[in-house]
Amino acid sequence: MMSTLPSLGFAGIGLMGLPMCRRLLAAGYPLTVWNRNPAKCGPLVEAGARQVASPAELCEHADVVMLCLADTAVVRQVVFGAEGIAEGAKNGQLLVDFSSLEPTATREMATELAEKTGMAWLDSPVSGGVVGAEAGSLAIMVGGDAADLERVRPVLLNLGQRVTHMGGIGAGQVTKACNQMIVACNALVIAEVVALAEQAGVDANLIAEALAGGFADSKPLQILAPQMADSRFEPIKWHVRTLLKDLDTAVKFSREQGSATPISGLAAQLMRLHGAQGYLAQDPATLVQMYRAPESAD
Repeated sequence: MMSTLPSLGFAGIGLMGLPMCRRLLAAGYPLTVWNRNPAKCGPLVEAGARQVASPAELCEHADVVMLCLADTAVVRQVVFGAEGIAEGAKNGQLLVDFSSLEPTATREMATELAEKTGMAWLDSPVSGGVVGAEAGSLAIMVGGDAADLERVRPVLLNLGQRVTHMGGIGAGQVTKACNQMIVACNALVIAEVVALAEQAGVDANLIAEALAGGFADSKPLQILAPQMADSRFEPIKWHVRTLLKDLDTAVKFSREQGSATPISGLAAQLMRLHGAQGYLAQDPATLVQMYRAPESAD
């Protein structure tokens, strides 16, 4: 009889994927990994994972294939490109996508994969950052068939403290877009707050502590305000480019739905402006530099 634990494949060994895979290995799951830069799989191979040379090969060794990739274009390439998952997929296998993608594109790709191969799709974007991935405390918002989710819920509970079924395919991505709208707008306001406190002669290091437990409190406030006040921009735990990509996704989707998102649209433009100043690959804590006087931003 086969092991009661399903075998897993994982594509995308980046800031989030690496700690997520470490947790899956620690939980005893047979794990096969692939990454565009093969060297990034090294630590996982040392920890017991099998490495393959293409996404298609993941399907040879895994009941469930998981993705944690940069954007919609990359997911489309990994799934449907040369030696992609669609070439190796079998009926009954399940794809779980942790990436943050466009909801409409997710629905289209899920339909295409199911029609071509019989492989089902769960869009399962996550929130909680690298710290949450390391601690297994991510919030996971899932779109897709409820029965498919139940198949992998025990796996997901090794990665997240909360797994919520939001509806059909694409519903997870819609929820993640809403999440990122709140996070990004919050980050921009926190940057304004820290810069204002500094210019008014108030110790910005005390802002997060002073507001803790009140209506203005949030995880971004507690994490970003101290980093901004101390100009502590390393190590990089997430990227400005990621927030910008997700804001653009949210605004595009809102247009498709005929829904107004003016604040998020403005946030996207401010994030784009900041990125154009050379900060795309930097931590969002650097947003405070937009609001500081030139002499204090050096």
